[in-house]
Amino acid sequence: MSKLVQHTYDVDLNWNEDRQGTLSSNKLSDSIEVATPPEFPGGVEGVWSPEHLFIASVSSCFMTTFGAIAEYSKLKYEDLSVPATGTMSNKSGKFVMSEIILRPKLVIMDENQKDKALRILQKAEEACLITRSIKTDVKLEPEVVVGVAG
Repeated sequence: MSKLVQHTYDVDLNWNEDRQGTLSSNKLSDSIEVATPPEFPGGVEGVWSPEHLFIASVSSCFMTTFGAIAEYSKLKYEDLSVPATGTMSNKSGKFVMSEIILRPKLVIMDENQKDKALRILQKAEEACLITRSIKTDVKLEPEVVVGVAG
């Protein structure tokens, strides 16, 4: 039987005005302004929304998971970018984040490592703790490029 391991993460949200607030944590130095996205009544342009943060949590979890697996697997890479697109829809009658597409672009120098790199990208998507914790459909459209980052 495995030992129960738990981690906690505290976040504070303070309302500023209208539909805007500030997220912070006593463990972090930066705060983030958040607001209703502009697609909804009272939404604010140019401010992070819960929807952006939701997608960001999936893409950043993918990146950190990939980094850990790549290190363990001794895969050397030059660069990684992870553009992500989330789709919110009301197909079921209520708005939900129905799909997130991750489009990681990985730059490696060794052509012989391309298949290994693709396997590790796939493993990272499957092992991501955030992705495993949500019901949103997460799709992976990876690209591995051999050459110099740029």
